[in-house]
Amino acid sequence: MNPTASVNDRIQLIVNGATAEAGVAACSPDLAKGPWEFDAQPPGYGPGSSMGDVIPTGSPVQGGLPTEYKTATNDELHERIRVAKETLGERVVILGHFYQREEVVRHADYLGDSYQLAVQAKNRPEAEAIIFCGVHFMAETADILSSANQAVILPNLAAGCSMADMADIDSVTQCWEELTALYGTEPDADGRVPIIPVTYMNSSAALKGFCGENGGIVCTSSNAETVLKWAFERGQRVLFFPDQHLGRNTAKAMGVPLEAMPLWHGRKPLGGNTAVELAEARVILWNGFCSVHKRFNVGQIEQARRDHPGVRVIVHPECPMPVVDAADEYGSTEYIRKAVAEATEPTTFAIGTEINMVQRLAAQYPQHTIFCLDPVVCPCSTMYRIHPGYLAWVLERLVAGEVVNQIVVPEDVALPARVALERMLAAKPV
Repeated sequence: MNPTASVNDRIQLIVNGATAEAGVAACSPDLAKGPWEFDAQPPGYGPGSSMGDVIPTGSPVQGGLPTEYKTATNDELHERIRVAKETLGERVVILGHFYQREEVVRHADYLGDSYQLAVQAKNRPEAEAIIFCGVHFMAETADILSSANQAVILPNLAAGCSMADMADIDSVTQCWEELTALYGTEPDADGRVPIIPVTYMNSSAALKGFCGENGGIVCTSSNAETVLKWAFERGQRVLFFPDQHLGRNTAKAMGVPLEAMPLWHGRKPLGGNTAVELAEARVILWNGFCSVHKRFNVGQIEQARRDHPGVRVIVHPECPMPVVDAADEYGSTEYIRKAVAEATEPTTFAIGTEINMVQRLAAQYPQHTIFCLDPVVCPCSTMYRIHPGYLAWVLERLVAGEVVNQIVVPEDVALPARVALERMLAAKPV
């Protein structure tokens, strides 16, 4: 493995044929291009893991980036970012997700998963601007949780999330109407309502608002089990969206049988299920998934065990159930980070999550052998749309007194979404 933490550097070597890594390839040569080359094209998620997913009509697009940011070297961009941050001081805070490229997170004030960054968005009231180096739904969440006088900025508006787009407010509302017609709305003898909606953090503000209005809650991969327990205390069943794999893996670990977890296909009558199947359901799973984690398979784990006897395999719960079952452990990005950080003896780790995080861990902990289960270098398409050029641009516009790429959630959506998010923040992970 390339000893540096930069996935971009590694991709450049692969695409240019300058790496000696045997059997390693990038999933698209377009990953070596600047993300601005895709801004003017028809809307899409861009090269990487989600490039085959269909983007909804009307998805945000990024306007043109000034040429000076596209032609600057990495060193020039880093210096411009440093100077702008120093000039702005405490007026700005930069949040970086674990899956973000190394050239960006080196400038982050906080690095974390969606749960941790949601907390940090609340904890910096003195910052006039919150720059979220992540994807669209994360910036929406920061806007909902931050104060009214703070501006939340997404450096590249095209940084969306294909999983989040797999559940839209219209199809979820239709699902809810069908389910409430089937189950009714009256609580049982224990005061539990027929069904509680739970949305993964990886969803639009509109769906978080839907949960807030209907007695539901938001979860992350860090606290999914805690949230499901919360929901089962209040409801007989759970509608879980948009990621089927996180819902299935979490509920299965809690003892919910697979036959009690039907899959709901949006826009099909009863989601493609029978009334009997839904009557016996405990968790109704939306047919959504993460294209990064869908790439992992049992064969990769078996190969890792053959090549590295004694390897410790850890995967993310967004991976398909057979992959989670075949691994030694599974957990959120923060769980994975802590597992590596707390290993006291040199260990070989095979990790099933986004390549930027895996390669960063490999660089940070050279005493361990750390590699990604997927031998093909294929980062999250939308996280990869954030580039130091966009970060330098939004920072220098702030220095000039101009806010660009601001994410604003309308208050009629933000109010109920805030209710669901506050419930999530109160449901502390075990």
